[in-house]
Amino acid sequence: MSAIESQSEKIHLPKTSESEQLKKIRHTTSHVMAMAVQKLFPKAQVTIGPFIENGFYYDFDSPDPFTDKDLKAIKKEMAKIIRRKLPVSREQVSREEADRRIRAVNEPYKLEILEGLEDPITLYHLGEEWWDLCAGPHVETTAELNPDAIALESVAGAYWRGDETKAQLQRIYGTAWETPEQLAEYQRRKEEALRRDHRKLGKELGLFIFADPVGPGLPLWTPKGTILRSLLEDFLKKEQVKRGYLPVVTPHIARVDLFKLSGHWQKYSEDMFPMMADDDRDRAQEQGFVMKPMNCPFHIQIYKSELRSYRELPMRLAEFGTVYRYEQSGELGGLTRVRGFTVDDSHLFVTPEQLDSEFLSVVDLILEVFKSLQLKNFRARLSFRDPASDKYIGSDDAWEKAEGAIRRAVETLGMDHFEGIGEAAFYGPKLDFIFQDALDREWQLGTVQVDYNLPERFELEYVAEDGTRKRPVMIHRAPFGSLERLIGILIEEYAGDFPLWLAPIQVRLLAVGEEQLPFAKQVALEMQLMGIRAEADTSGDRLGKLIRNAEKAKIPVMAVIGAKEVEANALSIRTRASGELGALPVAEVCDRLNIANQTHGNF
Repeated sequence: MSAIESQSEKIHLPKTSESEQLKKIRHTTSHVMAMAVQKLFPKAQVTIGPFIENGFYYDFDSPDPFTDKDLKAIKKEMAKIIRRKLPVSREQVSREEADRRIRAVNEPYKLEILEGLEDPITLYHLGEEWWDLCAGPHVETTAELNPDAIALESVAGAYWRGDETKAQLQRIYGTAWETPEQLAEYQRRKEEALRRDHRKLGKELGLFIFADPVGPGLPLWTPKGTILRSLLEDFLKKEQVKRGYLPVVTPHIARVDLFKLSGHWQKYSEDMFPMMADDDRDRAQEQGFVMKPMNCPFHIQIYKSELRSYRELPMRLAEFGTVYRYEQSGELGGLTRVRGFTVDDSHLFVTPEQLDSEFLSVVDLILEVFKSLQLKNFRARLSFRDPASDKYIGSDDAWEKAEGAIRRAVETLGMDHFEGIGEAAFYGPKLDFIFQDALDREWQLGTVQVDYNLPERFELEYVAEDGTRKRPVMIHRAPFGSLERLIGILIEEYAGDFPLWLAPIQVRLLAVGEEQLPFAKQVALEMQLMGIRAEADTSGDRLGKLIRNAEKAKIPVMAVIGAKEVEANALSIRTRASGELGALPVAEVCDRLNIANQTHGNF
């Protein structure tokens, strides 16, 4: 067991949503911070200060920017406030009284907040010196807070109400825990997260870049990164061939009308790039083209291009299709949140009788993918609709049948699962696979969706065995999800140390001197012809530096070549996984590498 896993087991770090006590601690700590800020910076005005999953923040309108030195002073003042053991009291007041008190302290942001509050209006006081509009919850006294379990982390810009046209504020982020040990573990994990950050490692390993002239959220893949993408694509394509999937390719844009029929234009247009129209008249009539946010309407058109027989079903259409989402710039984050990404998309058209078995087959494929990628710590989320929401399309009957199919599947498989009400796609429920990484962060990877609605909207049919026309059911499926997000997660999960079969460069041949370099190049070429990703280091550096550079580049296998190795047609092998393995014949090294590639194993 790794040191990370061992420490994580010893110290559990609950999220705010998982602990009522942490919720109270963090909410109260945010008020203590605001009180400290206003004591040290009397011109600072407070706005909002909620708890978040790992801490809290407060937004301030202050004439001077907060510095790291200021954060230290604020933290010191917070400790003083906490040690005074101030009572935290709740007061219910009339709207008029709240308005009067806010005007008395000249806090215009609070007036705007008050306008949006429903009765009853409540205030929370820290002693008799400071108060704010708040609904709670809070601890009863600051004595319940441990100043040694609190840290102020950073300052960031934020717009009032998240609106770029309104005042720019300063947001102070902090974290608070029940014990100093929890804080220390949280900070250790943050440092480890920085070490594993896929943006940092991606640059160091030469996998991808972002370029301002291209635009934010649009990654550019280097040769090594493209090899990594291709390896993942080829792996899944082979698995799909075994299971009867048929490859298709579709365009990147389509008429708006296609997405009106699917419902994306009505339910999803805020996340789509603006329409491209020939002129103002077409734009006003919504006649134009848009970049596709999803692949499903295209696959539907391929299915619908001719009348299908029940004998052709299930039809499994698969595509690595690039889609485009107009994410807000503040929400972009390396590869895990981008504007253009590739989905390992497939749409299965099945008869109602085939639904359960096909759904189970898709889940089996996803589990096989996770096994090959060494992703073990995940749960299944049954992402169902919220009946009270109007964001969904289709009849109650269609939703009940689709949700029933997903529930039957997880019960048949005995999978660890939980329900996520309101997490469904607008056209159907999903089975989402939520992966927990080495730092206990959760990511959504693979997904399977059951859809009765789009076949109805597009009037899909097949000829049944009795000669009648019937409606197929669709299964939307993506084991990887976004290829970009998956690679970002894998970089961080492996800390850049890819399994041998996924490493862009698997072997680096290190010649001790110039005399051995021709042999190194020859062996590298032989390996390349066998499909092994090998390269000879031709830099001419001393052996120690050659090894250090290979280690830094996280090359899985290093092959040192001296005069003895050339004479014996051998390679002195050193691996990142097992260390020094000694001299091995070139043929044996190639055989072991080929077996590792075929089995997704180690050298």
